[in-house]
Amino acid sequence: MRLDKFLKLTGLIKRRPVAKESADEGVIRLNGRTAKASAEVKAGDKLEIDMWNYYKAVDVLKVPTAGSIPKVKIDEYINVAEYRTKEV
Repeated sequence: MRLDKFLKLTGLIKRRPVAKESADEGVIRLNGRTAKASAEVKAGDKLEIDMWNYYKAVDVLKVPTAGSIPKVKIDEYINVAEYRTKEV
């Protein structure tokens, strides 16, 4: 699944255009490398999102196969390994 779509479906970034723009700006890393919005996400991958106000490290447990994911089931797809806010 494309990175921008995965970020949107799992709620890590609320809107797909924002996910694409974030990837284009280089704030998203996939397995330690800067990732484009079109990068393929697979189970077992590690994501890092280093936005201007927070840092989040996520383990991909499972990739959604269709549609949206109910909020109560997000933990089946991702594990937030680290989250910290930044001083503004």
